[in-house]
Amino acid sequence: MENTIRNTPIPTDLKTADFFYDLPKDRIAQHPAEPRDSSKLMVIDRASGEIEHRHFYDILDYLLPGDVLVINDSKVIPARLFGCVEGKSEAAVELLLLRQRGDKVWETLVRPGKRVKPGVRLSFGDGMLTAEVLEIVEEGNRLVRFSFDEARFANVYDILHRIGLMPLPPYITEKLADGTRYQTVYAREEGSAAAPTAGLHFTKDLLRKVEEKGVAIAPVMLHVGLGTFRPVKEERVDEHRMHTEFITVTKESADLINARRAAGGRVIAVGTTSCRTLESAADEAGVVHPLACDTGIFIYPGYRFRAVDALITNFHLPESTLLMLVSAFYDREKMLNAYRVAVEKEYRFFSFGDAMLIE
Repeated sequence: MENTIRNTPIPTDLKTADFFYDLPKDRIAQHPAEPRDSSKLMVIDRASGEIEHRHFYDILDYLLPGDVLVINDSKVIPARLFGCVEGKSEAAVELLLLRQRGDKVWETLVRPGKRVKPGVRLSFGDGMLTAEVLEIVEEGNRLVRFSFDEARFANVYDILHRIGLMPLPPYITEKLADGTRYQTVYAREEGSAAAPTAGLHFTKDLLRKVEEKGVAIAPVMLHVGLGTFRPVKEERVDEHRMHTEFITVTKESADLINARRAAGGRVIAVGTTSCRTLESAADEAGVVHPLACDTGIFIYPGYRFRAVDALITNFHLPESTLLMLVSAFYDREKMLNAYRVAVEKEYRFFSFGDAMLIE
């Protein structure tokens, strides 16, 4: 039986188009802020509706002793490969590794998909890595089995670090000079096809100051895949089905989170991935339990949050599941108004953009 957490769809009249907003192209950040914590920070007080404009390093002013900051420590892999159909150098293909499904077996996104059918063999890095297409799975993704010289390379990751590229989103058109800037400073376990971008604003020094203030830091893990960034194609929000992603919450982190909250501290999720992990692991009473499984939880207005008291997040794409999640945490119309304010105040949007704290 599939070990997957999904929530029952919440009936709603909301349409995907209800989450549209206008964004000038020049507001899409093409490179990260330097230093990391110098990005802008919009602070929203949900109780009063007040909006403040600060910098990310000012986050310390809003964290209280006894709080717990929950981070996603998944690490982005160089998941983008360029190669060809084996024996046909003119038949170029691009492969994006989404998640590991077994020994050398990965679920992938392939372009162009029409020429890549089950049985086709692909070659990357002049044959350093080959892949046999096993089957077509949901959304047209392909399961592939990799082969390589096991006497030379320890695993697929070993080769990816030689020939793979960081999987930057398509709206980032500038070349990234330093690949570590698409990793959080606390990234630990490889497995993500995209960065948990809210965490990109933290520096090691800022995290040290967070702990010195009496705020605990609890890592959880969600390997970012299609569930996080797949566009919503359905007209009705409640008809969208999330692609699953693998999550882990250790007993140590669960105990720390529960203890802090029981003592009156707030649980502050760094990013929508940490938020979705916590909400997947929490019971009806808001108690977080250890787990390691897939989640396909879909959070949109009408959802009742159980484990998250405050949220640090970036500014998300129009009509995306991420914008739906933050609208559920606050209010759809008020959130869209905050986005309009962000455009007027020249905030930078998306993965390398500025941040928001919703209290």
